[in-house]
Amino acid sequence: MSSTQFGASIELASARTVRFLNFETRWLEERAELESILARIFASGQFIGGEEVDRFEAEVAAYLHVKHAIALNSGTDALIFALRVLDIGPGDEVITASNSFVASAAAIAHVGATPVFADVLDDQTIDPAAVAAAITPRTKAIMPVHLTGRVADMDAIAKLASRAGIAIVEDAAQAFGSKDGERFAGTFGVGAFSGHPLKNLGAAGDAGFITTDDAALDARLRRMRNHGLRDRDTSLAFGYVSRMDTLQAAVLRYRLGKVDDVVARRRANAARYDALLARTPVFVPAIRKGSTHTYHLYVVQAPKRDALQTALAERGISTKIHYPVPIHLQPAAEYLGYRRGSLPRTEMQSDRILSIPIHESLSHDDIRYVAGTIEAFYQ
Repeated sequence: MSSTQFGASIELASARTVRFLNFETRWLEERAELESILARIFASGQFIGGEEVDRFEAEVAAYLHVKHAIALNSGTDALIFALRVLDIGPGDEVITASNSFVASAAAIAHVGATPVFADVLDDQTIDPAAVAAAITPRTKAIMPVHLTGRVADMDAIAKLASRAGIAIVEDAAQAFGSKDGERFAGTFGVGAFSGHPLKNLGAAGDAGFITTDDAALDARLRRMRNHGLRDRDTSLAFGYVSRMDTLQAAVLRYRLGKVDDVVARRRANAARYDALLARTPVFVPAIRKGSTHTYHLYVVQAPKRDALQTALAERGISTKIHYPVPIHLQPAAEYLGYRRGSLPRTEMQSDRILSIPIHESLSHDDIRYVAGTIEAFYQ
């Protein structure tokens, strides 16, 4: 088909809609099971903690091959608690990426430490060389962000952390099931995960969890999430309230049994995009050898990004930008002293990144339509 003919076919198909998310189809697929879960929880009268949470923790720990998983009420709390349990606080620095959701740096600030931003590689993961250059005597931890489901270079980061004698706190909110080598994201240090409904392993509301192989950290985290209580009447240290709702644990248990299929369908969609977009000027970062990608998002780096996004919207294709303003340029981070030009690759990518639909309910025709529209835009 010639480009002229293809352009005409795009115009004829302009009434087509490709949504960025498709919760409706997922609901239809899961309705019977979710309604059964809801009935079971309400009949039990157990709404916070309990057996469902215990089972979820055991099952997710077994899936990730870690000794302990601690259920919390959000991925943000998972980051904050991971830092607190490592006794990171005022006077300490934590190195992280700026191209993440604000929660990554906010968690560091919330414990009183200072976020230190390192630039990223072409694939949007934190650059180990930039991390090495940012380490100072005040550095207490490195927080790599496994953005979009793509794992940072954990072999290099683990070596840096070991040499410097500092901790690793992994922001694995977007990377449940991703691997670097034979190890899952979130298992190289203290792992912080989100169970937000948008994630590949998502609840029906906010949820999160922490992973660790350290029994002492596990015990402290379990007390920390529940007022520091050792038992009903004894608080060993003032803590917080960050318990996972029983309903969310039950939904996550059910979806944990389906997550491999969800990821397989997303990977198949990504492979189709990879092949079709190879004919366009957009840059799709390669997956680093030895790692796996779970495609929470499918992000391209596109010339004329804003115009492309408008053209896609005009043809019924919904897209997002994750994230248009890097954290170091956010008003909340002004006190840290960063300016435009501080992280050149991060800033360049923020002007080019575009997330296109990747959800598991996409049809082959949807993917061809999205890729064809992108190709037609540049022609």
